[in-house]
Amino acid sequence: MAKQFGETSTTDEVLAGVDLKGKRFLVTGVSSGLGVETARVLVTHGAEVVGAARDLAKAEGATVQVRAEAKAHGGRFELIELDLASLKSVRVCADRLLAAGKAFDVIIANAGVMAAPFGHTADGFETQFGTNHLGHFVLVNRIASLLKAGGRLVNLASSGHRFSNVSIDDPGFEKTPYDPWAAYGRSKTANVLFAVEFDRRHRERGIRAAAVHPGGINTELARHLPAGQIEAMVAQINQQLAAEGKASFDFKTIPQGAATSVWAAVVAGADEVGGQYCENCHVGQRLADGVVNSVHSEGVCSYALDPQNAKALWKKSEEMVGETF
Repeated sequence: MAKQFGETSTTDEVLAGVDLKGKRFLVTGVSSGLGVETARVLVTHGAEVVGAARDLAKAEGATVQVRAEAKAHGGRFELIELDLASLKSVRVCADRLLAAGKAFDVIIANAGVMAAPFGHTADGFETQFGTNHLGHFVLVNRIASLLKAGGRLVNLASSGHRFSNVSIDDPGFEKTPYDPWAAYGRSKTANVLFAVEFDRRHRERGIRAAAVHPGGINTELARHLPAGQIEAMVAQINQQLAAEGKASFDFKTIPQGAATSVWAAVVAGADEVGGQYCENCHVGQRLADGVVNSVHSEGVCSYALDPQNAKALWKKSEEMVGETF
């Protein structure tokens, strides 16, 4: 029987005894937090990791330990420039990877922004939808031919998908007032739906895709929030939990937060996680229609796994980026 992991499992625990020599991974967002930890644990088990980052100088400094672990354990690590808020940068990155012609076993789309003030990417998309979804949409689809048969795509989503379904008619908040959390919710729902449709399109080659919620972790992702907002949110959550007679909320450590990513990428069965939303190292339960629990509890909204919603988002995304995949 496979070992069971959960909310407090760490990356090292999840990959204990796993040999990744000969496996190749692409991980986006390796300049801080979860991306760095994901790269570290993979190379520690002998994997070759290509880490993508917008700021290469920052990423170089952040991945010193990753390089040391790679050297000590027979892994390999290299960086490639990728600014997800610029489709020009995304396409250059994809072209470089295609020109190199080296296949990947797993792509982990980890990078993202959260609750950013209203703004636009270089291509005029709302910042969070453009960065979190459309940037990865173009990158992954352009290099999909590099995924080996039996490979996987892991999209970093969030329980924040419960803030909002995607808006096919108004992805840029041109018709509705901008709300940073609604925008974040839309982008995270998009991450799940992208995995659902990518999984459907590629499963005949044995390639599966999953979305993962890493849990509540205090990382640079919160850099756009006003001072004190995180503390206020935690206090509100704990007040609600106390009223329900439940234990208080605790942030996960970064190794705990990255555990579900590597679990879904390497350890879990392909049919178990393909087209699913995962959290705390297991497949998340679908919430009943109309039920949206608070973001600290488990479960995935049905709209985030709806295949027709996923197809509609794919079509809209192609229209927005001007490419058909």
